[in-house]
Amino acid sequence: MPSQILLVDDHKIMRDGIKAILRHSDDFIVMAEAENGTEAVQICKLKRPDIILMDIGLPGLNGIETTTEILRYNPEAKVIILSMYDDEHSVVSAIRSGARAFVLKKASDGDLLDALRTVAKGGSYLSPQVSDRLLQRIQRGDLESKPVASALSDLSPRELQVLRLVAEGKTSKEIAVMLDLGLQTVRSYRKTMMKKLNVNNVAGLTQVALAAGITRFPIPVPDQKAVP
Repeated sequence: MPSQILLVDDHKIMRDGIKAILRHSDDFIVMAEAENGTEAVQICKLKRPDIILMDIGLPGLNGIETTTEILRYNPEAKVIILSMYDDEHSVVSAIRSGARAFVLKKASDGDLLDALRTVAKGGSYLSPQVSDRLLQRIQRGDLESKPVASALSDLSPRELQVLRLVAEGKTSKEIAVMLDLGLQTVRSYRKTMMKKLNVNNVAGLTQVALAAGITRFPIPVPDQKAVP
C-alpha cells in the first residue's frame, strides 16, 4: 500500500513539480496539500498522513516550527524538510525539531525518492550535498545552534515561537490563529517575554529577536505605537 504524502509549500509550482516526480513511483501518493504551516497542522490532525514533505521557508509558522507542532499531536509522523539552504543552523534545527530527513531543493529526482523510501522504512536521510563534516558533527551531537543567544535562554520553546512571529510583524490575533491559541494566551506570552527580556514594547522584542538571529531575514521594526 503506498505511503500517504502531505505536501507543504507556499509555491504551487513546487508542489506540482513534486507531484510530477511522485507519479513515477507506485510507493507514494499525495493525499493532501497545504500552503502554510497552520493549514498543515490542521490537515495532520484530521488525516494523519504517513509522510510530510515540508518546505523550511513557509510564511507565518516556518517549516521547523510546523514540524514541532505536528509532532506534538502526532509523534509517529515522518517529516522531510525541503530547503534551499544547507547552512548548519537550518540542518541542525530541522533534525532537532524531529524531522527524519533534510533534502535540498536542488537535489535530483532520485535523491528525493531515495529520501522518501528511506524515511518510509523508518530511517533518516540527508542530501548528499550536505557536507560529510557537518554530518559527522551532527551524529556526534557536538554542533550547537549558534543563533540562540543567552538572552533568550529563559524563554520556553513556545515563547521563542511567539517572539519570532512578533518580530515578523504578526499581531496577537494573527499569532493566536497560527498557533491555535487563545488571544489572551498570546498576549500573556508577550507580557511575560517583555518582563524576562527587560523590554517595554513590541519594538524592543523585535530588536532582541533580530540581535539573537532567530529570524532569517531582516525585517522592519514595528511602530511602537501600533495596536497589538
